Amino acid sequence: MILAAGFARFGAATAQAGDAIETEARAIAKEAYIYGFPIVDSYRIQHAYFVDAKNPEYKGPWNQLINIPRVYTPADTAIQTPNSDTPYSMIGMDLRAEPMVLTVPQIEKDRYFSIQLIDAYTFNFDYIGSRATGNDGGRFLIAGPGWKGETPAGITKVFTSETELVIAVYRTQLFDPDDLDNVKKIQAGYKAEPLSKYLGQPAPEASPAIDFIKPLTPDEERTSPEFFNILNFALQFCPTNPSETELMARFAKIGVGAGKTFDASTLSPTTTTALEQGMADAWADLEALRKRVDAGEVTTGDMFGTRAYLKNNYLYRMTAAVLGIYGNSKQEAMYPIYAVGSDGKKLDGASKYTVHFAPGTLPPVNAFWSLTMYNLPQSLLVANPINRYLLNSPMLPQFVKDADGGLTFYVQNESPGKDKEPNWLPAPKGPFVIAMRLYWPKQEALDGTWRQPPMTKAG
Repeated sequence: MILAAGFARFGAATAQAGDAIETEARAIAKEAYIYGFPIVDSYRIQHAYFVDAKNPEYKGPWNQLINIPRVYTPADTAIQTPNSDTPYSMIGMDLRAEPMVLTVPQIEKDRYFSIQLIDAYTFNFDYIGSRATGNDGGRFLIAGPGWKGETPAGITKVFTSETELVIAVYRTQLFDPDDLDNVKKIQAGYKAEPLSKYLGQPAPEASPAIDFIKPLTPDEERTSPEFFNILNFALQFCPTNPSETELMARFAKIGVGAGKTFDASTLSPTTTTALEQGMADAWADLEALRKRVDAGEVTTGDMFGTRAYLKNNYLYRMTAAVLGIYGNSKQEAMYPIYAVGSDGKKLDGASKYTVHFAPGTLPPVNAFWSLTMYNLPQSLLVANPINRYLLNSPMLPQFVKDADGGLTFYVQNESPGKDKEPNWLPAPKGPFVIAMRLYWPKQEALDGTWRQPPMTKAG
């Protein structure tokens, strides 16, 4: 029985039966929404990046590597909680016809880089980079779920995605503004090509062109039943994982599944209400989990990773997408979050704060660390008079140290004074959150031996 399409059939049923049907629809809608949010939000971003050439965030077509020879600023609004440490390169890969080959040049040993491979579910299914494969370069084959070929000569490693559409996000460390030309040279050495071109062979028959549908805005994603139609469209490129066969059968009761038709305009008012309530229930669960994140009971390191690592914890996956979609797995980067001060209250630019690192307690990393400011609720970089969006370890020489050799950072809306301005992280006037990033964290960070210092409210 398809509840979304067939509620009208129950008009003659008893009120009790009708209530039971609506209760079931609400429960399934909640489950499907939690499951599908990262997929739908990733679709929104990739539509802006690779499909809609009129979108100001457009990067380029599928299967074409795009280098962004700058760090992100408040003008970059498609993706929430972006980093502003590393110039990005990226490629959206359509792997239906054949694999892609990514070539990486040799990179000096002291410069961190990573290529994060993210499937349509937003799982980080693998990595290329300083930590994962080293800085000696190589050629890496990225294959979709249907590829059965042999590993070609000259290929360093093969990575297989369980979805047909994949995004690869490159991060290349920038030491300081004067280092940008060096990063550009490295980016120029990154290369992406179809396997047939790499082999010098004729290309296989092209896959049918995808008629991409219009995505929802972030606000619409929260409440519109059209969400489920977007999910159905995106699921066409995601072969059902064996662990989710029963889940998909349950979702089918409300018309959710790969390629299914979900027309929100045909739903009865009671069905629409049940679905909207289910979506609201999902956000209530997320807010409850967010409180546990704020309290340090759950970390972002628990919520980003492979399918095997997350063990199909869909609420973790949704919360990760909301907090910072495309975040790294913890072995690659950790994200201690400052959402509340030491007084337990949410951070707000109406107050002033400090973060103090005693001597020898800076974040333990193999690469580098940073503290980045984001406004709320948008979770975007914050425009400010000195165009400073973060404080990071490459900036250590310019920071003013405390008398004991430690470091104190000043987090507030207005300048703390010229003498303290080198250590100032400008905040908006209203609510905000700060993400600490530890790239290639050391074991003491991974095992919790090292903990971030508190955000202390001044006065």
